[in-house]
Amino acid sequence: MARSRNAWGIDIGKCGLKALRCSLSSQPGKLVAESFDYIEYPMLLTQPEADPTELIRDALEEFLRRNDVSGDTIAVSVPGQSGLSKFIKLPPVEASKIPDIVTYEARQQIPFPLEQVVWSWQRLEGGIEESGFVIDAEIALFAMKRDQVTKAIEPFKEASIEIDLLQLSPVSLANVVMFDQLPKASEIDPEAPPASIVLASMGVDTTDLVITNGLKIWQRTMPIGGNNFTRALVQGMRMTFAKAENLKRNAARADDPKKVFQTLRPVFNEFASELQRSLNYFTGQDRTAKIGQILLVGNAAKLRGLSDFLAKQLQLEVHRLRELNSLEGDLVLKAPVFRENQLGFSTVYGLCLQGLGVSGIRTNLLPNDVTLDRLIQAKKPWAVAAMLGLLIAALINFFGIYIAWSSYSESLFADAFSQVDSVVAKSSQIQSSLQQVQGEQLEILGTQQQLTRISDRRFQSLDLIRAIESMMPREEPNKTDTSLRDAIQAENAEAAEDDTGLPVIPVSINYDELHITSLDCQYFEDLSTWFEPLEEDWKRTVAKDQFDTNDEIEEAVEINTDDPNSPQGEKEAANNTDQETNEPSFEPEESDEPEESEPESPSGEGWVVQLVGHHFHNEDYHAPFEGRTYLRTTLIESLLGERGQIVTVTAGPMAGEKVLPKEIGVGFPAIIESSPIENYWLSTAADGVIDDGMGMGSRQSPTRGTSGEFLEEGLELKKYDFIIQFVWKPKTPGAVQIRSNDGSDDEY
Repeated sequence: MARSRNAWGIDIGKCGLKALRCSLSSQPGKLVAESFDYIEYPMLLTQPEADPTELIRDALEEFLRRNDVSGDTIAVSVPGQSGLSKFIKLPPVEASKIPDIVTYEARQQIPFPLEQVVWSWQRLEGGIEESGFVIDAEIALFAMKRDQVTKAIEPFKEASIEIDLLQLSPVSLANVVMFDQLPKASEIDPEAPPASIVLASMGVDTTDLVITNGLKIWQRTMPIGGNNFTRALVQGMRMTFAKAENLKRNAARADDPKKVFQTLRPVFNEFASELQRSLNYFTGQDRTAKIGQILLVGNAAKLRGLSDFLAKQLQLEVHRLRELNSLEGDLVLKAPVFRENQLGFSTVYGLCLQGLGVSGIRTNLLPNDVTLDRLIQAKKPWAVAAMLGLLIAALINFFGIYIAWSSYSESLFADAFSQVDSVVAKSSQIQSSLQQVQGEQLEILGTQQQLTRISDRRFQSLDLIRAIESMMPREEPNKTDTSLRDAIQAENAEAAEDDTGLPVIPVSINYDELHITSLDCQYFEDLSTWFEPLEEDWKRTVAKDQFDTNDEIEEAVEINTDDPNSPQGEKEAANNTDQETNEPSFEPEESDEPEESEPESPSGEGWVVQLVGHHFHNEDYHAPFEGRTYLRTTLIESLLGERGQIVTVTAGPMAGEKVLPKEIGVGFPAIIESSPIENYWLSTAADGVIDDGMGMGSRQSPTRGTSGEFLEEGLELKKYDFIIQFVWKPKTPGAVQIRSNDGSDDEY
């Protein structure tokens, strides 16, 4: 994780600490060496008397005293034998499935549970990807045990050096070869790759062997290093380890150089044989691979005659890596100490390449939890600063509120509070007065609307009276100069001559007529309260079947209507004559619009009109029509609109037109009271008919003599009394009904 444009590569070897600081050059594909450091331990870490922990700690402290690493990327290497390197060739597979396959291969290739290791992988350059599938892809897999990782980063943690990259030394060397000695991977033809370069990094105890052509990598650690040559001198020339190490480094200046090389010859042969075995194994795995040259790095590679011996034994070009083609910076490269130990700086050079993000392999074995802890640690100062800022803001807010609260005193605002209370009281009074005025205004408006409705409905009561008068059955009596007494005497004389001996009722006495003695009305806010107790009476009144069950009714009707000499026939003829001569017949026009269904019961506000009266159509010769039946077939049918009775409208849009009773609001007639048919004596006086206010004299029983004869002239009739009530909801035919605010219906 790069934090700046500079990167430090640090390699803690067994003979010393090597560090190189580089930055990207202005020229593409170049690095600039900014500074370096080489700190050699007083003794090798592999010597029995050495304390590796103490020696490394002292070297790091010395390094920090000499150099400032703050803000730079730190990349650290670990020996190749401390980790595991695997290069796996994948079968043809979808690109999205590669991570799953790599996880499976990691479980198979790593000889430890994945929870106990830190591992990382990367797909190498090469292979063909088409339509989401990858062919000939190769995966580089690297792993280290967690305890080895902890042991490697512990000295840096103690020295307060934050590591950003942890990489195996062979991988760093491979990055050096691919970046510095070979063309870029994107420029290499997979069908004709360049010859492979063998890089042998000779360490104290082992030699890391890396073979690569820029696309493929092969790596192996050989168990032979610089200590093998030192121990050969110790045994062959009988000297101490320190003297042997000094003699190995300065073999050309020894007293007997020939003897020194003869002593080292077996180790030369062993090293060449091990190297040849490794190369044979590599070429056996990849028969298309070609070995171009062998490059030696590491301080042990400075041994005089080693490169020539290996070239002769292996029949290959063998050179020490003296020239770093992509590294600039004369201040470092020409420094005597750097030139003296240049072969030992190859690993740190590769670490700088990865730290600056220009390396071919970019895997990192640093645990994620370390990176996460470091990120959290870096955020802590900001979090503390934010919390401190919130605390200061809260304190400022608290003190501001406290000052405002402490400056408040009820006594300081007593006058203001009293003024507020006064204003509130005055406002409440004004609101109350306003509501009162609004109420009065609404009441006046209601009265005005009521008066307006009364003015508009001034003709409705007259229409109702005219409607009742027009619906009453009537027949004009025969005009004759014979008095009632003469008529009765004439009729009695004819009855005496009749075979039956029964008197015949004169037409002038029994013509079609109902006598109404009183008319009254009452207002109901809800007509259902009037209708519920009288619902059964209404049903009996409007039901036709209770009046038409007797077949004699039809026969009587046929007799009375077919015979023109019968009273009923005479009446029908008279009615027909009157209708033909006086008024045109009224038949409601058929409408295409569907008729509105009559409500089953009245509701809302309205009036109930009561009619009290009687009739005399109760004689034997028209028994089917007597009493309640006659009332039903005359007035009730007229109120129901079944007889085609019409009413002339006096006001409104339809003034002068004729409508049915229901058009002016008449409906729901009910016979609520009817008395049994009783005898009634119709008497006459010497000077005519006694008037009792109904147009004729009356008495319940006539005066009889001792022999039973009637002492006064008259006629005995049958009288039927009744009380009818019906609903009247005043309305003007043709007017528009509009619901007003008070819930009433207005007509316009």
